[in-house]
Amino acid sequence: MRTGEYRFLTIWRIEAPLDAVWSAVHDAGGWPRWWRNVEAVSEIEPGDAQGVGALHRYTWKGVLPYRLTFDVRVTRIEPQALLEGSVTGALAGTGRWQFSRENGVTVVRYEWRVETQQRWMNLLAPLARPLFRWNHDAVMREGGIAIAGLLGARVAGIEQRMLSD
Repeated sequence: MRTGEYRFLTIWRIEAPLDAVWSAVHDAGGWPRWWRNVEAVSEIEPGDAQGVGALHRYTWKGVLPYRLTFDVRVTRIEPQALLEGSVTGALAGTGRWQFSRENGVTVVRYEWRVETQQRWMNLLAPLARPLFRWNHDAVMREGGIAIAGLLGARVAGIEQRMLSD
């Protein structure tokens, strides 16, 4: 794995209907209303009727004192099962949301495979990598708690780890 390359896996287990969780995640423009780490989402291009091809610009703020702005183009949608996009800007790579039901709980599996594109992040990566991971994990933990709150549901679990391929 290269210095600025990160492969994260987050799994949210939410005691809410799959269609409600899907709708909240699929409506990326609404994220800033319920996910405090998402400062802004703007639509650059709308995509087709289902949303494939849509391009959105995201600005995120984690716990650490920096912001990341990047664009995500939706490359694949399988309603209530999968959302996938390619990332460009401060980060480059892919993000994939997968949705399922297990034992009456909605399971959201998020894979984030990106490389940092900002020079300062790449220079600091050998030392700051654990901090960047901690920051990402904090943002995703907050998202799981926030989506449950939005839906009036309970978080049944949040798992986070690095992927190694």
